[in-house]
This record gives sequence, structure tokens and C-alpha cells, in this order.
Amino acid sequence: MKPMMMAAAVTLATWTLTAVAEPSIFKGADLKLGAQLLAEHKCSTCHTRRVGGDGSAIYKPGGRISTPAFLRGMVEQCNTELNLGMFPEDVTAVAAVLNRDHYKFK
Repeated sequence: MKPMMMAAAVTLATWTLTAVAEPSIFKGADLKLGAQLLAEHKCSTCHTRRVGGDGSAIYKPGGRISTPAFLRGMVEQCNTELNLGMFPEDVTAVAAVLNRDHYKFK
């Protein structure tokens, strides 16, 4: 294989692995369930009341939430404070969706 083609193949393989990489804390999380729970518990409505706009300003990837575990912990905090009754796997699913859509931790 020519050096230029080899470099392109390595770059593509690296990009592919990076594109699907996710933190181990979210491995196996049910993303469909997480999205359903976000809608069911009206998370964006509460966040809109807190930060205005469409509520998405609460998700600040460069802000105070700096690790996947901290993100999951914040979802657990909402679960506890609002008495949502989510099980641990539900909290993980919601956090995994937030990571996929906003934080993009690897």
C-alpha cells in the first residue's frame, strides 16, 4: 500500500473509532429510553425556567460538568431533588443521551 493511502486508511480507522467512542460509564446505556425519559420528565421545561431560551444553555460542555461521572451525578441530583423515581440504569440512560447530544465526553 502506498504511504499516502496507508495514512488515509489509518486516519479513517482512527476517526471511525473516535466517532463511536463513549465513556465506559455509558457503555450499554439505552439511548432510546434516555430520550424517552427526558421527554417524559419534561427536563427541557425545567431547564427553560432556570436558564431561559429553549433550556439548552444549561448544557455547557466547557463548564462545571467536566467528567462523565459528574454528568451522571447531576442527572441523579435532578432525579433526587425532583423525586422522579428513576432507577440507576434510567439515570445512566439520560446522562448518556445528554453526553451524546451535548457534552461528547470520550
